[in-house]
Amino acid sequence: MSTSESAVLDVCGLTVSYQTADGKVDGVSQISFSLRAGETVAVVGESGSGKSTTAAALVGLLAGNARIEGGSISLAGEELMGANERRWRSIRGRLLGFVPQDPGMSLDPVKRIDSQLCEAMTVHSVPRSAARVRARQLLLEVGLQDTERVARSFPHQLSGGMRQRVLIAIALANNPALIIADEPTSALDVGVQRQILDRLQTLARDRGAAVLLITHDLGVALDRADRLIVMYRGRIVETGNARQIFDHPQHAYTQQLLAAAPSLSRVQKRPVPFATPRQQSSVIALPPLLQVEHLRKDFSTWRNPGPAAVDDVSFLVKRHGTTSLVGESGSGKTTTARIVLGLERPDLGRVLFDGQDIGHQSRRDWQALRRRIQVVYQNPYASLDPRFTLEQIIAEPLQAFAIGDREWRRQRVTSLLEQVELPLRLLHSHPAQLSGGQRQRVAIARALALDPELLVLDEPLSALDASVQSQILALLADLQRNLGLSYLFISHDLAVVRQISDQVVVMRGGKVVEQGASEQVFQSPTQLYTQSLLADVPGRAYLDEHVSTSLGELTV
Repeated sequence: MSTSESAVLDVCGLTVSYQTADGKVDGVSQISFSLRAGETVAVVGESGSGKSTTAAALVGLLAGNARIEGGSISLAGEELMGANERRWRSIRGRLLGFVPQDPGMSLDPVKRIDSQLCEAMTVHSVPRSAARVRARQLLLEVGLQDTERVARSFPHQLSGGMRQRVLIAIALANNPALIIADEPTSALDVGVQRQILDRLQTLARDRGAAVLLITHDLGVALDRADRLIVMYRGRIVETGNARQIFDHPQHAYTQQLLAAAPSLSRVQKRPVPFATPRQQSSVIALPPLLQVEHLRKDFSTWRNPGPAAVDDVSFLVKRHGTTSLVGESGSGKTTTARIVLGLERPDLGRVLFDGQDIGHQSRRDWQALRRRIQVVYQNPYASLDPRFTLEQIIAEPLQAFAIGDREWRRQRVTSLLEQVELPLRLLHSHPAQLSGGQRQRVAIARALALDPELLVLDEPLSALDASVQSQILALLADLQRNLGLSYLFISHDLAVVRQISDQVVVMRGGKVVEQGASEQVFQSPTQLYTQSLLADVPGRAYLDEHVSTSLGELTV
């Protein structure tokens, strides 16, 4: 795209490479695009497409082994190619605001919110007294009402949505010309996601700022973007009006991305584990594998009174079936899962696993249960030891339970890698050398090492792009069919929940507001809250109508 006088950002021929042990690897090649004031442009593409490299180049935060081979970056009329770190520090915050993906990692855990907001302004010569007044105003503008309490808080005392709003306030503090938002809502429920994006776009539009939105969520891109940039293997393969690209994708890769996008109307046939008729009838006759009955957990104290985190929650997980817990931040779904995993004890109620009450088991009793109940966390990069190789990571549970000798464990690890469809050449790799999807497969392999009966899957797909999500969902379905696993699936992504669930439990404020068969909950929700959750799904109507019909037959 040619340079425009009105362009806030103009990127021309940007080429970045990485120096690795195996030689030079291309990051992005000949990237060119521009953004105008008040415009929102979304960059989409799978892991490894070059989205993050592009964003890092635009904020001057490329990795140490990265090198810009050529091109031009012009921001508000300033050429940034070749800028040193001192100049970049003067640009970040002043001309360029950045909203990163993970507020838990981006906010300083030992500084109060007020201090961090003020610092974003005083570093650009705003007097501290003026910065303090401006900080309260910014907190209000991003939708945080109790500004004094929020300002005095540390990051861990705020919810995920509140922390993300603080990051937006920091990005907007100096009225920058460009805001780069890198997966700003990937771990948030749909209601908070809508509020965050509404606020970001409204504030940016009011200030005449351009927004570059990097996202793996095609629904978010459709709802929010004026224009779309599709990246694949370091190159831009398609760009143009967002609605036109969704209506008439020209490149095969864009078509594949759309085909892989989860849709509320595209219902997968649930897998049936292999069994003889006699085995099937015996499974049907058995009680559910997991039964949660009238569960209550209250963390409030006389100093900090409040409602119970979990209040009279009941549901079940059938053998070889999948039950999903959905709800907004603070709904109680994570606390419920922690009780099921023995990480919290209930104040009232029972957790029956295979007919046995495990809610009040001792640590010694839980040691045996660990072999039967395993967990896959949201962020595999954080949950996998970066010092270990894949072989060590997957074999660790076997060593902890003294199962088999060294050679047997090696064979078991090899078999598990094959089960999660990872090449054996990765056996001695470290987590940092893998993509997000590969790391999640390693986490699943590790969870399967002890032959569990129940997997608790806590937001396992939230940070993955659509095509990788589709692959992991297919893998989970295959494992359930072949191994007879039962899943307790926790997610804020309702389209994903519909693909994997037999039963759905909708939670709000610690209570169950609706539950039932997946088809029933999604097709005929009886509660206004469930209806509002479904209405907030980004791009719902469009993706349901177009993706599931016109692209439903494509194979990714």
